[in-house]
Parts: sequence; structure tokens; C-alpha cells
Amino acid sequence: MELSNIEPHIIWKNFSRLNAVPRPSKKEEKVIAFIKGFGENLGLETTVDEVGNVIIKKPATAGMENRKSVVLQSHLDMVCQKNNDVNFDFETEGIKMEIDGDWVKAKGTTLGADNGLGVATIMSILESSDIPHPALEALFTIDEETGMTGALGLKPGQLTGDILLNLDTEEDDEIDIGCAGGVDVTITQTYPAEASKGQIVRLEVKGLQGGHSGMDIHKGFGNANIILGRLLYSGLENQNIELVSIDSGGLRNAIPREGVAVISVRNAQEFIENVTVLKKDILEEFATVEPGIQINIESSTSSDKAISEEDSRKVILTLKALHNGVYRMSPDVKDLVEASNNVARVELKGGELKILNLTRSSVDSSKYSVAEQLKSVAELAGMNVEFSGSYPGWKPKPGSEIVQLMEKLYTEKFNEKPHVVACHAGLECGIIGANYPEMEMVSFGPTIRGAHSPDERANIPSAQKFWSFLKDILANIPQK
Repeated sequence: MELSNIEPHIIWKNFSRLNAVPRPSKKEEKVIAFIKGFGENLGLETTVDEVGNVIIKKPATAGMENRKSVVLQSHLDMVCQKNNDVNFDFETEGIKMEIDGDWVKAKGTTLGADNGLGVATIMSILESSDIPHPALEALFTIDEETGMTGALGLKPGQLTGDILLNLDTEEDDEIDIGCAGGVDVTITQTYPAEASKGQIVRLEVKGLQGGHSGMDIHKGFGNANIILGRLLYSGLENQNIELVSIDSGGLRNAIPREGVAVISVRNAQEFIENVTVLKKDILEEFATVEPGIQINIESSTSSDKAISEEDSRKVILTLKALHNGVYRMSPDVKDLVEASNNVARVELKGGELKILNLTRSSVDSSKYSVAEQLKSVAELAGMNVEFSGSYPGWKPKPGSEIVQLMEKLYTEKFNEKPHVVACHAGLECGIIGANYPEMEMVSFGPTIRGAHSPDERANIPSAQKFWSFLKDILANIPQK
């Protein structure tokens, strides 16, 4: 869809161009080529590093040569989530967008405003001819959403900027100065599978909000994996369950919205009647926060093999025992989640089990405390556990010159004080800062709702506010 009728035109134009290019995490070849071509067509120095990050340099405008240099940074990849009834291929299709009042959203898929609006904003600065700014380095990283391998692969010495402005937060009245680190916890096991002995039942959970597993983890949203685990656990009281398959959740950084489990039981009708009691309780529990929740439990058929009752019990008990949600609130920063876990994906097929988790914390020791708790539960059940993709948090420096400048400009411009915060999401600032410890860093951005879910939407007036604020910041960067 053409977004030509909304302001700022230049950002929505570039966002539309960007969203026409497929850009799933770990499959960014097309968008890397797109951004590289964009920089080269502007006649700017453009390089692609060993891992695929794109760096474009633009000299200072006249009179700004003696100011501190600035790195503008956003990530190229996007979370690819869609509703089950939407036919869409993220690897070949561009995002289909529409305007709904003050919001831009996609048709049944994630919008890619996270972090596409940041990318489009940087593109707009690079191609501008009338915006004052110091010397700029535009850093477009890859694979932020599924491992931050772009930031991790960025080598010392590739950047020379004094200040980094990361354009990847989702509340336009916030100035972010710190974030959580994370680690992937993967649980696996292989079980013998054979023809099931009982009657087949299919359990389905759908209609949940989903959302960002960092920014939304404290909101009490339903997790399809946890709800399925509760339903299966309740059935253990009076049935011998054989698990045939589980297909629930998706990406590690998205709260699971839907899932399906297929099981074999002695008496399907009796199982359904008993579990329906818990179903009613769950629907009542989530009536306020998850008004769209649906739970379907019905007799079915399947030709797939099942794992044994004993092994099924181990899997179900593990799902019931894994910690999900907030683990600890920060004792130092009001209302900040310190540590959490998202049980993100549960897959069982042909006896092959895989459970994906993303554990986050702003404190490294508590991050591993949560991860080790997950490991302990899984190992008690005889499962294998691997930690991978660990990345550091970003320690706040509230007294830095750029933070003080942005607070002052925001207050003068909008007649209110901004919220200077740390967040529970994973930002690349902590990783980049490990190689560039002297670089001052701040993260901010326009208001985005429902990130990492098909409900993702970007606020149009907020984009206007953000664009105006960014231009003021660049014009007032202090001298070297």
C-alpha cells in the first residue's frame, strides 16, 4: 500500500520501499543488497562487513564539522509472525500495509515497524539535503531478533562515532539508557515412537494476543505452551496419556499465541469432560486480558506414532514445571523486570522433542539463575539442555552528555519531561558497547504497539513527533 498521504512523507516513503523487500531474520540477503544499493546510489561510502552489517558514512553538513560524530543504528531483520488463516510467505513477499485511523498496520502479519521505522528514518537522514547534522555513520545490523549475531559480529575499529543513537524502542516519551541481556535455553530429547493404543484427542489454544517476550512479559498475557501444559497435566489424574504431537508457539522472542497438541487416551469422551472443567477456569482467568482466547478440545484421528505413557508423563510434567513469565523485579529501578523467561516453542513430532526458551535479565547472574532452573527441571526429566546465543545487558549511564541533552531538548520541545528508563527488551547497545566502551549511547523511537505479533501497528502522529525530535538532536550535537 502507498503511504504517500501521511507525514512525514519521507519516512513513510522509505518504510514502504523497505517493506517491499523480504527480510526475515537470518535470511537478510535481499535487504542487505537493498540497503547497500541505497547508499551507493547516494554516492556515499558504503561497506558490508563479514557478517552482513551495512555501514554508510555521510559527511557533516556545512558548519557542523566540529561536532561530535554520531552513529545512527537500527536492525534490518523483522519478526515474521502471521495469523493461521493468512496465506503469506515472508521469504518472497513484501508486507501488505493499511492505514487504520492514526495507525499503520499489516494485513494479518507483523508490520516490521520493529525496527523498520528506525531503518526508514536513517535512510531519510542519509538522503536529505536540508537537515543539519554532524558526521554520520549509519549502522544497519542483521539478525537482531534471533541472536543479535550482527551486533556480535561487529568488530572493534569499524566505527569511529562518539555517540550512538539506537532507534529501536517503542514509546515516544521514553529515552532508554539500559536493557536486559539474554540467553537461549534449548531443551531436547528423542523418544521411541510407536502406534498409539487409545483414542485420539486434539487440544487447540488460539486467539491469544502474543507480543514481545521482553516488553510485554509482565502484562500477564496468556502463553499457549503453558496453557496446553496445564490442560495436559490435568488429564494425567484419570488418564494414561500418550503424546502424538505438539506444535505450539514460534519464535523465542514472541509470546506464543496459538498451539495444538494431539494425544492418545483410553477414553476420549471422559478425558474431554474432565479437562473441560479446567478449560472453563482458564477462560475465566484470562477473560479480561485475553478476550479473544479460544480453547478447543475434541475427538480426532491421527496416523502418527505416539511416545509411551511414561515418556509422555515426563514431557507433560516438564511443561508444567518450566518457569514462564517474570522471575524477579529489579530492586534498583522502579517497575523494571529484572529477569524473566519465555517458554517460546514446543515441538514434538515422531518422538523428537524440542522446547525453546529465551531467558532475559539485566543482571548476568540472575539470567543464569533462571536458565539453570530450567536446566534443572529438564535434566530431572532426563532431557538434554543447551545454552546458546548469550548476549550482555546494557548498563545505564544517566549522567552522560547525550542523555542530558536529549532530556533538555524534549522538555523544551514538548513541554513535559521524558521518561528516562531502562527496558527488559534486548537492545544491541550492550553488545556494541562492549567493543566501543567510550561511545555514549541512547535508544529511542516512535510508538509501536503489538510488536512481534500480527497486531503490530505504528502510530502516525508519534512518527511525526519522533522525526522532529531526532532532527533537533542532530542539530544540537555538542562540539568535540
